[in-house]
Amino acid sequence: MILIGLGANLPSAEHGPPQATLAAALDSLLAEGVTTLRRSPWYESAPVPPSGQPWYVNAVAEVESRLNPQALLAALLNVEVGFGRVRGARNASRTVDLDLLDYRGLVTGPGRRPELPHPRLHERAFVLLPLRDLAPGWRHPASGRTVETLIDGLDRQDAARRLP
Repeated sequence: MILIGLGANLPSAEHGPPQATLAAALDSLLAEGVTTLRRSPWYESAPVPPSGQPWYVNAVAEVESRLNPQALLAALLNVEVGFGRVRGARNASRTVDLDLLDYRGLVTGPGRRPELPHPRLHERAFVLLPLRDLAPGWRHPASGRTVETLIDGLDRQDAARRLP
């Protein structure tokens, strides 16, 4: 299973509000050799760390690709740039953010690019809640902990809620 995280809290000039922009970004992955198999429901989440930024729209998607992890990460970054992502300060507002969360259970460890599984996925409600909806039996490739156990360990102030 290959999982990517989607997030945005700024509208894009071409696609409109964050949810529409993220849906278009997911569709555009096909041109990069990445097929979307399934997507979780949409969630909204408070910025991490807390700030005055608008809330984010998030989801997790299962994708399939013949690309290796490095090439897949490059494809995700290419789509981000095509959708107007400008990298600045860490945790800054963005029109689109695509993260490689898990690549078929591969564990690469710190200092590798891409670091797999994503180094902070186990700390974020905006990743774990949609991930549970998409793949309730998923286990963290490095720790072996279930998604439910990871959710139980979250800080209760890490706010994310499912959108209707």
